[in-house]
Amino acid sequence: MSNPIIPSESEPLLEVRDLHVSFDTPAGLVYAVNGLDLRLGRGESLGILGESGCGKSAAARTIVGILDCPPGRIRRGSILYRGRELTTLSSKERRDLMGREIAWIPQDPLSALNPSFRIGYQIVEAIRTHREIGRRAAVDEVVELLRAVGLPNPEKRVHNYPHELSGGMRQRVLIAIAIAPEPSLLIADEPTTALDVTIQAEIVVLLKQIQAERGMAVIFITHDCALAGAFANRVAIMYGGRIIESGHAIDVFSQPAHPYTRGLLQSTPSLAIGSTLIPIPGSPPTLLDTPACCSYAPRCTFKIRRCEEDLPPMFEAGPQRFSACFRFEDTLAQPGVLEQLRADR
Repeated sequence: MSNPIIPSESEPLLEVRDLHVSFDTPAGLVYAVNGLDLRLGRGESLGILGESGCGKSAAARTIVGILDCPPGRIRRGSILYRGRELTTLSSKERRDLMGREIAWIPQDPLSALNPSFRIGYQIVEAIRTHREIGRRAAVDEVVELLRAVGLPNPEKRVHNYPHELSGGMRQRVLIAIAIAPEPSLLIADEPTTALDVTIQAEIVVLLKQIQAERGMAVIFITHDCALAGAFANRVAIMYGGRIIESGHAIDVFSQPAHPYTRGLLQSTPSLAIGSTLIPIPGSPPTLLDTPACCSYAPRCTFKIRRCEEDLPPMFEAGPQRFSACFRFEDTLAQPGVLEQLRADR
């Protein structure tokens, strides 16, 4: 199978090969990730999109090494960071790598921050865990970090507890904690979910600015096509635990090569303002079995008989463009979704 995401350099920073992850649940074994392949170069930005339950966060948590085991477990696959296999590292080796090289921004800043400690103390601990630096120097650096992430009055904010900050401020604190050790890879798991649309835009702009200044590679996980398009150079659409479409963001969103991507665009409220919002019928698969055919077929208006019988491979749909759809050529021939939305306004 062709690798669905091709980096701009020959030596990728991160490479995931045929990753399979499952969870033991009362309903049975859930196959959350089913053959994930991706590559990410230094300084690149990748947006991973899909509805809840499509495997985005399970894949990201596995890459970072914070998958809850049990009930989760890696069934097979490889995760290479700078050529180093992560799945065979000890817990201590993973902890040493986490934060220092690979940083994580979780969905909920309030639950991620310790309510018992001031934010300044928490950032100082993040710095000193991964770098040899004195406490006084770390405190001075915290103020500069908070200033860098746009927190007003950082000299005063270091003395605040998490509950004394707004949601947007807490998210900026998490970003400060993530970038403090100067990692090479940052994975942001829906970092704007709990924020209003204005603050969402500010956080996306902030992440882009920090990425440009520090040269980090970033994986931005979201269900919002507009946010992914504003942030990422490349996007990967996940469904049924697989990447089903990938390519440059402008290509994927202007002319989708998979019906599911069209459905996501048509049902994104921030894109459909002033036009008709078209929800995708049905729900994502339960993934109680590994996919034997196209997981999207039950919801797809483009399906043919083969879609319900065979698992579509990744087809090359254009330059650095991939689609796991037997009818990708017919899908590409459809009118552009964004043009349709603009015309409806």
